[in-house]
Amino acid sequence: MFATLVNVFSIRDLRNKIFFTFAMLLVFRIGHWIPLPGVNQEEMARLFNQATQGSSAFGKVAQFVSMFSGGSLSHSTIFGLGVMPYITAGIIFQLAATVSPRLKKLNEEGPSGRQKVMEWTRYATVALCIIQGFGWISYLRGQNLIQPQYLGSGLWWVMAITVLTAGTMFLMWIGEQIDRFGIGNGVSMIIMAGILAAMPTAIQDAYARFDPQGGSDKMGYMGLIMLLGGFVLVVAGSVLMTVAQRRIPVQQAKHTRGRRVFGGQKSYLPLRINHGGVMPIIFASSLMMFPSVLFQTLHDQVRNYLSVNNSEPGFFYHLTQFLAINFTIGEYLYILAYIAMVYFFSYFWITVQFNPQDMSKQLKEHGSFIPGLRPGPRTAEYLETVITRVTFVGAAFLSVIAILPVVASNAFGVPYSISNFLGGTGLLIVVSVVMDFLQKVEAQLLMRNYAGFLSEGEEGGPRMQPSRG
Repeated sequence: MFATLVNVFSIRDLRNKIFFTFAMLLVFRIGHWIPLPGVNQEEMARLFNQATQGSSAFGKVAQFVSMFSGGSLSHSTIFGLGVMPYITAGIIFQLAATVSPRLKKLNEEGPSGRQKVMEWTRYATVALCIIQGFGWISYLRGQNLIQPQYLGSGLWWVMAITVLTAGTMFLMWIGEQIDRFGIGNGVSMIIMAGILAAMPTAIQDAYARFDPQGGSDKMGYMGLIMLLGGFVLVVAGSVLMTVAQRRIPVQQAKHTRGRRVFGGQKSYLPLRINHGGVMPIIFASSLMMFPSVLFQTLHDQVRNYLSVNNSEPGFFYHLTQFLAINFTIGEYLYILAYIAMVYFFSYFWITVQFNPQDMSKQLKEHGSFIPGLRPGPRTAEYLETVITRVTFVGAAFLSVIAILPVVASNAFGVPYSISNFLGGTGLLIVVSVVMDFLQKVEAQLLMRNYAGFLSEGEEGGPRMQPSRG
């Protein structure tokens, strides 16, 4: 491993890409500490810490959103919106391409068409930033977190929303620069940096809450073992599911030209077990934030109405109470709905991203076929059957990852703020991004005839001569 690290930093081009990537992430972390003018940061930090330490629905929603914004919610900064508006805009256009012939045609035109779609994505990002920025500032005003001298200033509102929008656009630019001049996926690296920055705090909280005797608000040995076991399980499972493939054998047809025979090689078509990556669990988590808050708010409104009018609780009151209780994060119905959403988005993602008909057509055009299957509709049907079956396994793994923090929090007394970072979605994202980063470094090393992190030369085999970087 140390020899591989030496090889990495001995290649000038690869070394510069790695340094550039970490420099851009450093800029992101510096901006994380630049506060938004006009916000009472001390009061906001107190309110946020009080909400996240509790078990309220808002507290758990705030913890989830904070994980993707780099913790900027606890002290509203210029990067307070994070990169979620950009990701949301990209997802909207990906989904729209499946129903809009114009977008589908642009994506098929090549780099020029994709550049036009990317331009529209940036415009949509700006619109989403303005909407979300207005909503965030309105929430801060409702919580009395805006300094009094700025409450009646329309110019301050324009400045605050502009700063939040510019912060997200700057993060989008950083991600694109990492894609061009660095190594790894830029937006994913930014999300990973925000999660890793919050993990030391989660470890400190775990240490502070650990008590060998256990208690109502403490974490005992069983909770600690569950937390460490979840950490190992998620890391090992994420690595396994990231590289797991269903390899379908492919045979190339033979062509005779004169006395020479071309083709006939055997290869395989790799289908990833977890084709959607972390996107299904992110979509499911984002949507499942709303029922707990919505039903609790609705129940509170009904209860206040009955209290004001001195009315007896009726069917609607008991219905809202049932929904508010059972759709709280960690309850039985919530977990079932969560798992169903993970499965739904897993299959929805492969429907959007994977087209068996196009893949069958490409195999036929290149003179390749799957042994035992006739090229055309029969091959497409087989590919669709295989991807449907392997996606079931991938969705099951994502479901376990999704409910693991909730189970650890409710059954073993592990605080949700700790289990959410060290045993669930956050850790899955970090492992997936790191694996993608290592695979790209591996490709750079193998291209220059160096041994990489993920592969080792066979003992006694020919030694590769490294090329000059």
